[in-house]
Amino acid sequence: MSTALGSPATGVVVTGGGSGIGRACALALAEVGRPVAVWDVNGAAASSVAQEVDGFGLEVDMRSLAAVQDGVAATVEALGSVGGLVHAAGVAGPMPVDFIDDESWDAVLDVNLRGQAYLVRAFLPALRAANPGSAVVGIASVEAIVGNGMIPAYCSSKAGVLGLTRSLAHRLSVDGIRINAVCPGAIDTPMLAPLLAIPEARKRLEERVPMGRVAQPMEIAKVVRFLLSDEAGYMTGSSVVVDGGMTAVN
Repeated sequence: MSTALGSPATGVVVTGGGSGIGRACALALAEVGRPVAVWDVNGAAASSVAQEVDGFGLEVDMRSLAAVQDGVAATVEALGSVGGLVHAAGVAGPMPVDFIDDESWDAVLDVNLRGQAYLVRAFLPALRAANPGSAVVGIASVEAIVGNGMIPAYCSSKAGVLGLTRSLAHRLSVDGIRINAVCPGAIDTPMLAPLLAIPEARKRLEERVPMGRVAQPMEIAKVVRFLLSDEAGYMTGSSVVVDGGMTAVN
């Protein structure tokens, strides 16, 4: 059975689904008939978005392997099957290397990078069982490509997502599971909201983007939805930059 965009009708787990890009991904996937599980460290937000998409909401801290593993059985039971994962959970940790402490560093790496590895490993049996068509999308960032001295942990974690994507694509191709990443640029999300609330800062940011604007989360979600669909059936190990041209000229 397939739906719009050639998406298999298996369920999708979206981490960080309570807000921002994660919420947009949940909405976009529900639009084409994919059953969705919304995972978020904020349980109330997860439940709220799950109600929007008639899906399943669960409070999960992606820093904890035990929490991820504990969520698998309930999620598979709720959705019937899981053939897609979107790791959108992320934290920024805005602190330069000369000030960052071990706890802050680990908090960023554990959510952004290690959390994706935990997620894929925990759902491997489900992804294998749901084939053909199983796929994973990690949300990286343009900061994986262009450095920013104020957020070394974030840059490192997102560059790590690209390396993890290539490694998983190599390892899991034997199972027919595709792994890709999306590198968003400036997106109007809660993470960027404090900066965007400063008119001059927003203006300077928009001036760096050839398209002259900050994107909406749904513009990323639609690319994620494509990568999870069988229309992207020959794509694996790829990273897709969605940044309005920012990294093309900066």
